[in-house]
Amino acid sequence: MSKVEAIQYGERKVYAVGAFNRGVAEWLQRLPTVWVEGEVTELRRNPRWQSVFFTLKDPSDGACLGVTIGRGRFDALRLDLTDGERVHVFGRPELFEARGDFRMRALSIERFGLGDHLAALERLKKKLASEGVFERKRPLPLLPRRIGLVTGNDAAAKKDVLATITARFPAARILVAETYVQGPLAANAMIEALGELATAPEVDVIVLSRGGGSFEDLLPFSDERLVRTIASCPVPVVSAVDVIVLSRGGGSFEDLLPFSDERLVRTIASCPVPVVSAVGHEQDNPLCDFAADARASTPTAAARLVVPDATELLGRLDRTRGGLARGARAVLERRRERIVHAHDRLRRAPSLAVERKRARVEHAAGRLRALSPRATLDRGYAIVRAGDAIVRSTSAVSTGEEVDVEVADGRFGARVE
Repeated sequence: MSKVEAIQYGERKVYAVGAFNRGVAEWLQRLPTVWVEGEVTELRRNPRWQSVFFTLKDPSDGACLGVTIGRGRFDALRLDLTDGERVHVFGRPELFEARGDFRMRALSIERFGLGDHLAALERLKKKLASEGVFERKRPLPLLPRRIGLVTGNDAAAKKDVLATITARFPAARILVAETYVQGPLAANAMIEALGELATAPEVDVIVLSRGGGSFEDLLPFSDERLVRTIASCPVPVVSAVDVIVLSRGGGSFEDLLPFSDERLVRTIASCPVPVVSAVGHEQDNPLCDFAADARASTPTAAARLVVPDATELLGRLDRTRGGLARGARAVLERRRERIVHAHDRLRRAPSLAVERKRARVEHAAGRLRALSPRATLDRGYAIVRAGDAIVRSTSAVSTGEEVDVEVADGRFGARVE
């Protein structure tokens, strides 16, 4: 930047307009960044412009301040500002030298007033609900291979989650992604952390190792096929985490606003692995709670959700093992009783078969005896024969003819009269 110098006219120092504006601009650059409060008016955003412009107005006396902010930064804030909203703008004053325009270069913008924030969040909540963003709820894995944790650096929430998971299930593996959880950069940082955890590879590097040896011993490591395999070896891209915990301790309403950012909520809803939201306290309800697959009232409760209690799990395994042993013994006992019963039946089968055959024979004999002519004779009847034929009618014999009469205990002759 060129030096600001005045033109000497006798005893008078005169600054050119450019030099004057440049000097004021340099002085303004030494001022610190500040927060300024006011109402948004004359908001102008064009997709072809690099900056967004609006005027910040003081409602008490009508004082105005021009504000400019980079379009990418403004869009990243996802505020959906409209004229008349009251905001806090963080930035520094500057002077546009070519036109002498004084304005404020904004670095961040936040809504001011709880009512405005709540109204904006309620509108966003209804919008996301109508799109079905809150509908998908996947079950959490019983025994996750590795747990992803998105939390702040040196946060109490991080310590609570790690301590509880380690105490409940010492074998658990945890992949921690420390990031911003507060402020204007928090939403983007958490989105990036979620993406990194969800796509983290199971294996990042493969070590091919062998001890020393002779030249001939090491020749296999120069094999062309091995060399080509190493050169083309793919690194697995299967996700290394089965569940992700998004955690932050308590804070003010403004502190928790990044967890209601629309982009973060959509990222959670589309995350390829289940997400547990553990933000704030029981009474806090950021929008990420509705998009997550499970919601925990505290970070400690989230840790209890994602891993089982090892002591309780071992107790259940012991009870299950005992139940399986008792079941096996019961099955063996039932099978033994069946075998004994079958053995008894096989042992008794021949005698039972003979007895059944004997009963059938006796029944047949009884029927034969009942149908035998002898049985008829025993009841007082007689059989009369004329020659070899049985007399069945009076016309079969004539007077004076000799006949043979058979009764129960013998036979005798007779003459027909």
